Amino acid sequence: MTTLPQPPDILSPGFAADPYPAYRVLREHYPLFHDKGTDSYLLSRYDDVARAFRDPVFTTDNYAWQLEPAHGGRTLPQMSGREHAVRRALVAPAFRGRELREKFLPVIERNARELIDAFRDAGEADLVEQFATRFPVNVIVDMLGLDRADHDRFHGWYASVVGFLSNLAQDPRVAAAGRRAGEELAAYLRPVLTARRAAPGDDLLSALCTAEVEGTRMTDQDITSFVSLLLAAGGETTDKALAALFRNLLAHPAQFAAVRADRSLVPAAFAETLRYTPPVQMIMRRPDADVALSGGTVPAGATVTCLIGSANRDERRYARPDAFDLFRPDLTTATAFSAAADHVAFALGRHFCVGALLAKTEVEVGVDQLLDAFPAMDVADGAMPADEGVFTRGPARLRVRLTPGRGAARPAGTA
Repeated sequence: MTTLPQPPDILSPGFAADPYPAYRVLREHYPLFHDKGTDSYLLSRYDDVARAFRDPVFTTDNYAWQLEPAHGGRTLPQMSGREHAVRRALVAPAFRGRELREKFLPVIERNARELIDAFRDAGEADLVEQFATRFPVNVIVDMLGLDRADHDRFHGWYASVVGFLSNLAQDPRVAAAGRRAGEELAAYLRPVLTARRAAPGDDLLSALCTAEVEGTRMTDQDITSFVSLLLAAGGETTDKALAALFRNLLAHPAQFAAVRADRSLVPAAFAETLRYTPPVQMIMRRPDADVALSGGTVPAGATVTCLIGSANRDERRYARPDAFDLFRPDLTTATAFSAAADHVAFALGRHFCVGALLAKTEVEVGVDQLLDAFPAMDVADGAMPADEGVFTRGPARLRVRLTPGRGAARPAGTA
């Protein structure tokens, strides 16, 4: 007689230390499980999570309490129908195609180079503290055309807003800090928006102020909420993905050597990192009708927690799901940064992450420039750092020994 394992507690220290064994138990024995700690239904299998992202019966109404207090207003993920389509059309052009390549790629390259220059000759560096956590937020501030002297202020706001979003245990001090950060950011931006509306420049904030789709333009609150979302979502995903990508490659020297030799493999390494160690481990949804899924039915109005970290390691979807393999045949790099992705790290469907291509560009530039600057890189203390976090997850530190190269770094994407 087989004994059924106890359902895992996703708020426990053991889960925070390593959630992947718990995910396996959930997929195998509790594919639909009501978790009392979060008062939500946990979805752990790939097909169920993918459906929750694609099927319109699953709404984002939960974001009214999960996102809005920190961002100071309704944000793009909360919207649906025409409202969502128009707002997405207003912001999306800056994050794709020629606009991204011609206007913002130089900003990304400059920020990577400046951060690397600060530790180029140091012999050692913490790639998390000195590069990954700084890089995407600095890029966003510069894309918006804001004062570079305020980079540190934006890092403080970023950390507080991300803390609010990650606050599954509902610590009131963390919640208050997140709300305060959102208010301070909005107060900082309001006079800037007034100036940009009067005299637009060639920056993202001006583009948001002047964009118009079907007679709709963004209000100041629309823009401040979007900037707060961009800092949190854009910063956190790229920050943790960059750190995890290098940790994963350092832990697999043959694959690291392959990426060094052929930079066209960087997108595959990023895609596999998103699958293997996704920076956002869970996203919530709320069905507006009863929905039958693996293991039972979710009642209308309930909150479901889509366990991205579990879905991306579902043995029903991937061969050897617990192995990091950038050459795996069941993950398509060409679609990995679109709504047709084989993984669910950026969600899927109509709410697929609008900044996915920005994150891809930042990672490609960051990896290229770091590998150009340092022909040799290895873990400084010999111990591979583990990931930390529950809602978002990644290495808290990555101390590496670095051997600097000679000559200037080449532009990203060149052989």
